[in-house]
Amino acid sequence: MEKTKVNFRWAFKEFIWPRRKIVSLGLVLIIIRSTAGLVLPYASKNLIDEVIPTQDMDALYLLITVVCVALLFQSVSSFSLTRILSVEAQRLISILRAKVQQKLLRLPVSFFDNQKSGALVSRVMSDVEGVRNLVGTGLVQLIGGSLTAVLSLVILLRINATMTSFVLLPVIVFGFIALKAFGYIRPIFRARGKINAEVKGRLTETLNGVRVIKGFNAEAQEIRVFEEGVDQLFQNVKKSLTATALITSSSTFLLGLASAGIMGMGGYFIMQKTMTYGDFVSFTLFLGFMIAPIVQMSNIGSQLTEALAGLDRTQELLSLEEENNPAIRTKKIKSIKGDVTFKNISFSYDNQIEVLRDINFLAPQGSVTALVGSSGSGKSTIAGLVTAFLNPTSGQVLIDGTDLSTVDLSSYRSQLGVVLQDDFLYEGSIRENILFPRPNASEKDLQAAVKSAYVDEFSDRFDIGLDTVIGERGVKLSGGQKQRISIARALLADPKIVVLDEATSNLDTESEAFIQKSLGALMHNRTTFVIAHRLSTIQKADQILVIENGGIIEQGKHQELIAAKGRYYELHTFQSRI
Repeated sequence: MEKTKVNFRWAFKEFIWPRRKIVSLGLVLIIIRSTAGLVLPYASKNLIDEVIPTQDMDALYLLITVVCVALLFQSVSSFSLTRILSVEAQRLISILRAKVQQKLLRLPVSFFDNQKSGALVSRVMSDVEGVRNLVGTGLVQLIGGSLTAVLSLVILLRINATMTSFVLLPVIVFGFIALKAFGYIRPIFRARGKINAEVKGRLTETLNGVRVIKGFNAEAQEIRVFEEGVDQLFQNVKKSLTATALITSSSTFLLGLASAGIMGMGGYFIMQKTMTYGDFVSFTLFLGFMIAPIVQMSNIGSQLTEALAGLDRTQELLSLEEENNPAIRTKKIKSIKGDVTFKNISFSYDNQIEVLRDINFLAPQGSVTALVGSSGSGKSTIAGLVTAFLNPTSGQVLIDGTDLSTVDLSSYRSQLGVVLQDDFLYEGSIRENILFPRPNASEKDLQAAVKSAYVDEFSDRFDIGLDTVIGERGVKLSGGQKQRISIARALLADPKIVVLDEATSNLDTESEAFIQKSLGALMHNRTTFVIAHRLSTIQKADQILVIENGGIIEQGKHQELIAAKGRYYELHTFQSRI
């Protein structure tokens, strides 16, 4: 219960209070609509008890005019209510989606290592939709419906207190059942959001990996996994449908009993001459005005419960700590020279398994540092520390003598270039992918990067050259072609520090010859870190660090390490024989 209070308090402060003027206008409109709706029951009583018996035509015309004006007010206020609040709710949804997406991009890389992309898409697109029931007509109708029910109750008590008291008993029972049902439903809605995100995440992975799935004839397996996820979703929906059906059926039964009782009691009072026909018709109509909002509120309450469950998850995401914490990362670097120092660096994931232990080395400005070693030795972790994707458990990464953990990441990464083994390409054109780090770069700079990375060697074969669409993740290109686009992108960024993680691993012999030349241009006068299994690509490095079991076991130039006949010599000799 406390969780609900905290969440609604946050939602009220975040979404409703900043829009208090427009929500207040909505309340005014719904009061006008409700008040105008009460004219008809009053008019019915006057029609039956006064106008018809006296056959007063002027009174009849006046009554019809008043009813028509009231209906006009009711229609205009209803339209305005929907138009104003529904549009504002949709605008808020778009704002909140953008806010959640911005938050996601500000979270550390480690967060994404533990999440499915499809699940995150669901949190951005689906979880926030419930806010329309807070700012839109949902909450206002809940409040307006309550006011209508209270006004109708007061009038009903004035018409006949005995009949009204009889009606209140099933209404109170229904309210108790509805509150219990909402408490039961909310955890179900919250779980539904999680299940839905997992199912969408798995589907996204399946579609992205369709070639692997078909290659291993694993369609049946993926179909089974997806069906299990969909069934989980169905079971969740079935639970909520049971609860909502209980609310609906109980309202039908209890309020139906009340109506049947009113018929009997009304008939009795009329026969006893203690109630007029007009009073009975008016009572029946006002009873509808009291009961209808209560039934409507049960539906709106279900919607609000679902909305708050989705906003629970949104609040959790928005409260996560961002990687570029302005309270800690206070220093902005205008221009990097490129001296990188690892000082007593140790690193472990989740403070459990130690991946790096007491790493110390200096990568001077403009130098090339190569990282070699067995898979899982810690090479990519060192690269992750250089790019600030990871933070050391202990020790310091120094950039020109400044502790990287205190540096504003935007000012640092604007001078950083990264080429990964499986670099990401957008579905757009070759041109758009190369321009990614500098969308407003000149055509001259673009062409220089294209030529330096030898992208034109294959792009010129296409009818529309650089404007050729490459498909999702560059599926229409070879590994070597995609890698050259990635290198061209890094060249265009003109970084001071470059990280190449297996940048030549996907290249055939011809492509590698092109890339070695372009990498020379990319690494010129830039501090470069190269991770490579193919030792032939790093023989000219200024220093080679041999990493094994999280530590540096050898350090030096190619010839020095060959002469030492240690681990590097073993790796080089083994590859030379292949």
